[in-house]
Amino acid sequence: MKNSLYKKDIIIALIAVTMIAMFSLMLGQYPLSLSQLLHEFLHPFLNDSLANHVLWSIRLPRIVIALCVGGCLAFSGAILQGVFHNPLVDPHIIGVSSGAAFGGTLAILLGFPTALMMGATFVFGLLALVIIYVLANLLGKNDRLMLILLGIVLSGIFAALVNLVQYLADTEEKLPSIVFWLLGSFATANWHKVVLLLIPLFLAGGVLYQLRWRINILSLGDTDARSLGVSATRLRQWVLLLCAVLIAAQVAVSGSIGWIGLVVPHLARSVVGADHRRLLPMSFWMGAGIMIIVDDIARTLSQAEIPLGIITALLGAPLFIFLLAREKRGQQ
Repeated sequence: MKNSLYKKDIIIALIAVTMIAMFSLMLGQYPLSLSQLLHEFLHPFLNDSLANHVLWSIRLPRIVIALCVGGCLAFSGAILQGVFHNPLVDPHIIGVSSGAAFGGTLAILLGFPTALMMGATFVFGLLALVIIYVLANLLGKNDRLMLILLGIVLSGIFAALVNLVQYLADTEEKLPSIVFWLLGSFATANWHKVVLLLIPLFLAGGVLYQLRWRINILSLGDTDARSLGVSATRLRQWVLLLCAVLIAAQVAVSGSIGWIGLVVPHLARSVVGADHRRLLPMSFWMGAGIMIIVDDIARTLSQAEIPLGIITALLGAPLFIFLLAREKRGQQ
């Protein structure tokens, strides 16, 4: 009975995301009617109209990237909160986002082309996790608390380096590009970026989904995991590496976007519970839907596009306070 209810919830979430995505395709400076949308979907290569170009070259890749980015952030956030047994953990806590942000800003400062900029973002994101594990091994303490503390410290160092890059950047050209990219945007979305995000999403995300029952064990704590025959340290290393791949890929295509990975897992947990077998797909689809809505607000609220990080902070912070208050009332 419970399994059928959880499947029903996930199916409802999937249908809701599909409807949000379809509605979003009609929004923008050049609005599309439902009949135009259906016509372009049914005849994608039979005309060279403006509506065809807007749908297939601009709006559809943007919606797909928004869906994947929101899903990646919420999916990774749910896993990290379970792995570290801490509801305040999000994808930024392990230093990967800050490392990737530094790689991207450095590439913009040096004038790298888009492909090299995305490569630098991805490499520095993974490098941040490698540094954390090297430091943890040198300190002889590879537990959850040490990884969180090292992630916070490394995030601070990379944040300082990002500030240094901004200080050195040309205020006329480079600095505005760096600031806009750091705040997150899908304005430059294209099918090339969609492919670059889908590859790690399917590979790393697929493996993480297959490990969902092991993540359940890991969320019990290291002692309980070992008693059940699971090597907590080794499993945590692999899970964090795969999450780092997802986070680095997300930052590479859209810049740094906060709050989604922190708040959405709490929303999903309130619907399907803490079992990662159900929490992970629900987190993904809820994150995808919310991210598409945030992007709709960013590109339609004013003539100039609003950076995504501003909207997610303005919406995410009050929502998180509400969730904390509700949880507090539930415990009384």
